Amino acid sequence: MEKNNLNNIRHSLAHILAMAVKEKDPNVKFAIGPSIDNGFYYDFEFSKDFSISDKDLKDIQKRMRQIISKNIDFIKKEITEEEALEMFKDQPYKQELTKEFARENKKLSIYESDTFKDLCEGLHVENTKEINPDAFKVTHLAGAYWRGDEKNIMLTRIYGVAFETKEKLDEYLAQQEEAKKRDHRKIGKQLGLYTIDPNVGIGLPLWKPKGAMILTLLRRWFEDEQLKRDYVPVYTPHIGRKTLWETSGHWGFYNDSMYPPIELGQTLADYQDKRLAKENEIYLLKPMNCPFHMSIYNDDLHSYRELPIKYYEFGTVYRYEQKGELGGLTRVRGFTQDDAHIICSEKQLKDEMKNIIDFAFFVLKETFGFDISIYASLRDKNSDKYLGKNEDWDIAEKTIKEILDEKGINYVEETGEAAFYGPKMDFKVQDSIGRKWQLSTVQFDFNLPERFNMYYKNDKGEDERPFIIHRALLGSLERFMGILIEHYAGAFPLWLSPIQVRVIPIADSHKEYAKEIYKTLKAAGIRTETDEENETLGKKIRNCKIEKTPYFLVIGDKEVESKTVTVENRDRGNEGAVSVETLLQKLQKEVAEKQKVK
Repeated sequence: MEKNNLNNIRHSLAHILAMAVKEKDPNVKFAIGPSIDNGFYYDFEFSKDFSISDKDLKDIQKRMRQIISKNIDFIKKEITEEEALEMFKDQPYKQELTKEFARENKKLSIYESDTFKDLCEGLHVENTKEINPDAFKVTHLAGAYWRGDEKNIMLTRIYGVAFETKEKLDEYLAQQEEAKKRDHRKIGKQLGLYTIDPNVGIGLPLWKPKGAMILTLLRRWFEDEQLKRDYVPVYTPHIGRKTLWETSGHWGFYNDSMYPPIELGQTLADYQDKRLAKENEIYLLKPMNCPFHMSIYNDDLHSYRELPIKYYEFGTVYRYEQKGELGGLTRVRGFTQDDAHIICSEKQLKDEMKNIIDFAFFVLKETFGFDISIYASLRDKNSDKYLGKNEDWDIAEKTIKEILDEKGINYVEETGEAAFYGPKMDFKVQDSIGRKWQLSTVQFDFNLPERFNMYYKNDKGEDERPFIIHRALLGSLERFMGILIEHYAGAFPLWLSPIQVRVIPIADSHKEYAKEIYKTLKAAGIRTETDEENETLGKKIRNCKIEKTPYFLVIGDKEVESKTVTVENRDRGNEGAVSVETLLQKLQKEVAEKQKVK
């Protein structure tokens, strides 16, 4: 089945959902009901005397199947603004959309199916007989602000999933059940990795020691890998003056995602005592690191001999996300990015892009075991929204496609999806249970070199504008950690585990030898702890398994006498008794190889 037809089925199911809901609440107000990845939803404002819960979803699904069995046609009709306003006179959200579309000179149309009419441009199936009644499911309820704006009314959103066949639906539902078990919010709490304290602020994760250790290991490893590839570090502040953001364009083009200004010129005490500032400076929390890197470049004169220059930074940025869109680590308000900017000449573009792609595959596939899909976002040549010279766009887009073709990498070409300031490549990864996540981005930027008047002296002694490639491979470290937690189900590979080995003495008489082992492993750089709690051996071993510790060592009379340790592996079970020296060699080899947990 073609993807477009599946989208039509999902969109039609949203309308059928609305039909079934209207039977339960005849006075319900309809908002929007699109198709989405894997399914559909519809937003409703229910009557004051009507309530709905998850218990009602089975009945709604049953009624939807009954509607489908009637073989109802979906008929499209174009209508005027006046006809739409009259037709939806009791539907305020449809009225608002009608007036908006009319102002934008969009054609208005409805889809009529049986007695139900909805303002919609389509597309839909021609008849409900095209829909497999066993291949969809109404899944859950959620709250959703009208137009996604928390200042608007909270609506009730009903979600559903839909596929071509029952088998694909069952496969998806099984994946979702597995995803619930792997939910990083649940595992993060269980393993004590991070917390979010409302007194600190929603969307602002606090990393506990074990979670911070994983982040530290990630950053150390990634920093070393960047240094090997001739990247150079920079550090920049968390705030910047208004003039910086006006120069970069963020003040005008990115203001929906930025926090309001911080006015400097007085202390907190001045503010509390209502002493007015004589002169204010306006600063903003940074939503991106890019303008700071451009400022660093412009502080010196540059020659073609220096290029390429590759700045990198683990820079913390702040973006205003609405409360309803925040979720664990994958959608936060403060996060750290592995930002890098490659500043190069046109001649160096191809080699630098190749290097970045190779680096991305090394990080995502070879190190973490993700499968990768690449999406090339290109401009729509019929649109005038793009900045920069046409010849620069031609060079950049040609470079992207040539490199991917030469490397034999399959990719999806998305015309019209480029940002206004340059084409890009997005790397989506598939985790261990088959879900796809957007991670790495490689983005050309024709905007900042112009706005910051960047140049270098070419081999003729003339000023020449450099090309800028923005690169983020891990992306947001918080989001990456959330994905990793779910990818590994919390069972991190040995090199990333915050505690690699736990030493478990069975009785008090074994504690002295356990401490010797602990000191030996610790001195060798193995992250080790001992469990000297007054618990049974069985309880101590269960705790290791719950906390997903890669190795635990059981110490009893036999081990003390033979100066060995009995090794238990998280995944492979009992590996027998070995000397401490043999164990240490095994652990060091496994860490060096960055063994992956499948």
